[in-house]
Amino acid sequence: MKRTICALLASLGLAGCGGVPVERYAAQTPVLDLKQYFNGPVLGHGMFQDRGGEVIKRFVVRIDARWQGDTGTLDERFEWSDGTQSRRVWTLKHLGDGRYSGRADDVVGEAQGEARGNALRWRYVLALPVGDKVYNVDFDDWMYLIDDRVMLNRSAMSKFGIHLGEVTLSFTRGTP
Repeated sequence: MKRTICALLASLGLAGCGGVPVERYAAQTPVLDLKQYFNGPVLGHGMFQDRGGEVIKRFVVRIDARWQGDTGTLDERFEWSDGTQSRRVWTLKHLGDGRYSGRADDVVGEAQGEARGNALRWRYVLALPVGDKVYNVDFDDWMYLIDDRVMLNRSAMSKFGIHLGEVTLSFTRGTP
């Protein structure tokens, strides 16, 4: 029995490592340049769904984004459907060759990102408060540039390789 559970957990963990490589989008246009897209005001509308697909929370996020050289700051202010508000400030670094790193107060360690064509894949661990506890949750975050103003974002959340839910967002650049 113990061996069966271990095999099941191992296969779930390996399933989370698969997926489409970001290189698959290298020929897609328009080309996503984070320094260009996240420069100025950006407005996002999103929702969090649990693993069964039920929408648990909706939100609006207003982002003030600025770059100085290869360092960017994304000041995100969230308004949640339950009336709560939160803030996350990202510091991003462009590392060259479509690679980025990022830090924020509720990100454990450093986020790693890679952009190719119209797509960006971010991977990071978020310290997510739930009630009076905080859980470190893995995020596999994909962004797809649709045109010069609109970008779609889909994030899969997991813990120990077990799918917990998804976050879906639509960003519009140049909107206060």
